[in-house]
Amino acid sequence: MSITMDPITHRQNETDMDNARKRTSVHVEKLTWFLYNGRDKWLQKHKIEQVLSKDPIFDKTRRPFETRTERFNSGARITNRIFELQESLGWTEEETSIAEFIIGEPLPISLHNTAFSPVLLTLSSRSLLSSNSLSLLTKHHGIHGAYLQTELGHGTNVSSLETTATYLPSTKEFDLHSPTLSSTKWWVGALGKTATHGVVQAKLILPGGRDMGPHLFLVQLRSLEDHKLLPGITTGDVGPKAFGGYAPTDNGFARFNHVRIPKRQMLSKFADVTDEGKYVKPPHAKLNYSGMVYIRAGLVSNCAWLMAKAATISIRYATVRRQGTKGPDGLEVPIINYPSVYVRLLPILSRAYVFLELARNMTTSYNAMSNRLSSGDTSLVAELHATTSGLKILGTTHCIQDLETARRSMGGHGYSAFSGLANLYADYVPSVTFEGENYVLDQQTVRAALKAFRDITSGNTPLSSLQPSNHYLRLLVSEQIPPIINPISLTTDPATLILLLEWRAAALVKDLASMLKRNSAATGSDGSTPQSVEDATVYQRVSKAVTEAFIAGQLGKMLQDLDLESNPKGRRLKEDQKLGEKELRMIKKLYTLYLLSTIESSLADFLAFDLLRMSDADNSTSDAVFILRRTIAEICSELLPEAIGLTDAFGFSDWELNSALGRYDGRVYQTLWEKAQMEPLNQKEVPDAYEESIKPMLLRGRRQAMSVARGAKL
Repeated sequence: MSITMDPITHRQNETDMDNARKRTSVHVEKLTWFLYNGRDKWLQKHKIEQVLSKDPIFDKTRRPFETRTERFNSGARITNRIFELQESLGWTEEETSIAEFIIGEPLPISLHNTAFSPVLLTLSSRSLLSSNSLSLLTKHHGIHGAYLQTELGHGTNVSSLETTATYLPSTKEFDLHSPTLSSTKWWVGALGKTATHGVVQAKLILPGGRDMGPHLFLVQLRSLEDHKLLPGITTGDVGPKAFGGYAPTDNGFARFNHVRIPKRQMLSKFADVTDEGKYVKPPHAKLNYSGMVYIRAGLVSNCAWLMAKAATISIRYATVRRQGTKGPDGLEVPIINYPSVYVRLLPILSRAYVFLELARNMTTSYNAMSNRLSSGDTSLVAELHATTSGLKILGTTHCIQDLETARRSMGGHGYSAFSGLANLYADYVPSVTFEGENYVLDQQTVRAALKAFRDITSGNTPLSSLQPSNHYLRLLVSEQIPPIINPISLTTDPATLILLLEWRAAALVKDLASMLKRNSAATGSDGSTPQSVEDATVYQRVSKAVTEAFIAGQLGKMLQDLDLESNPKGRRLKEDQKLGEKELRMIKKLYTLYLLSTIESSLADFLAFDLLRMSDADNSTSDAVFILRRTIAEICSELLPEAIGLTDAFGFSDWELNSALGRYDGRVYQTLWEKAQMEPLNQKEVPDAYEESIKPMLLRGRRQAMSVARGAKL
């Protein structure tokens, strides 16, 4: 079948995209260098992307048509090819990680890099790492690791995991066992068919039956000769996932039937067991969770780049998609010009920029914690555990919502697999439940907030000891009062918005502490968990509030660094990260839009604590809400001409986005048409189902219709 496409539509799409780029006043390249931590980092990523995009192993055109098994096999080929290129091109570990990131597939190697390897290298004893060159095999992928934590019966509640590791002093071994069906390890990435080794979370049982709670153990799962399972171990794949997501990864299950492992295979850098079976306590109770901290810190970066992809694809499509009202030129209006569209998409753009900045901060913080842990210093563990828990919740929640919001903004075409967003959603939607189900993980963040509140209000902890995650609590002990808002400052001063977010966090934490104290007095509880339904959603709102206060504080510091009047060149930025005046103003607008939309999304709490009081007595809180929303609309309108430039700055190639609707040149309809021609059903004019099903159905229908017609005549 040959159809000539209408060239006028193509030219209009390209013209619309060209005109949008001409309206952009920002220096896109400078913004790109800023986002990638410098020109060299950007060029490094671009060079690797060029290698990958030209290699047929990484071709993306057939992926939507592959079966689950084909996706797994292609994922294995992709993984193998990455390491072939690492060896042949001399890529560093960093460059190899960049290649994996650019590919954008949930590959079986992902958990080796994000969980198995960092946990093993951080928490193992020196003797374990040196035995059989374990650290080198891990680094060079001579073994492939999985992180076995979640079980069929327990996930987020790590303390109740059922798999046991019983110490046997007579042989200096641990007996690893799955005592119940519900103790089966489940959902573990790469466990089904790929992994050769695993780090296993299991209850440490000492002689006499003393349960010391979950600890980590290294277990070899498969032979390094023929990949067959070792005795006593049963594994397999858990089956297809929702929406067809995570298809290349063999998420698996595992059961252990009294598997013996040497004593040294306990990850014992901090917690240990003596030969006689006595327990050696770790210096910090949360050290065994450092693997989850690493994953959660990485999730912030993943969220940021997925938000960036969602914004890029949807804004590009909205720029060339004309629909509805006709303008003076006789053409329908580009849908990006409708407030109902851009008020949804531009906040996604702002969140992407904000979370990219947060990702940089989290990477720096995690590296600092790791360096201190190497010398036994655990002082940063609690702070990073609290912040990464909150950011994991907020980031993944926003990311899933933003991917779906962006897809819906594209109308019917957004439902196509060729849109480039459906697969991202399918692959990322489990993030809100893995490494801590978000509604349960909220309690980790709230617990840390309540502890900080008790410490600071008791008078025993000085204000100077407050960490970034609880800096907002200074407001409760420094005799400050919530600000009286000047309408002008609400629209032009980010500092006012930051302070409002901090006051909301402080008020919610104080209110929750009071509620728990009342409940404790009434029930005798210690108040560590909710004891009533007085406010059933309070933990979620407190967690959100304190995390957003933390983010606001981080943005405040960044805005100071980028302040145009006192610091026009961008203090603390490398030379190739420095931005011009226009770029700095756009960054400030994006950060301000984030702060405004964050407040607007939680108005109930701001109104409940009377935090939107206006300086003019004639103005009410309803006026403050109106001004807030009007300001959001105004900033969106100001950002609109810059939207294409601000998304181009993310530096995504068409190959990387793999989206018919997010093309750089705007030729969306031709690309969508070409993609549809690849559908296997279209390779035959008459489908195989015709003879088997369609033909009999049609013949039956005609026969019945004729029978009814004859009856009517009689």
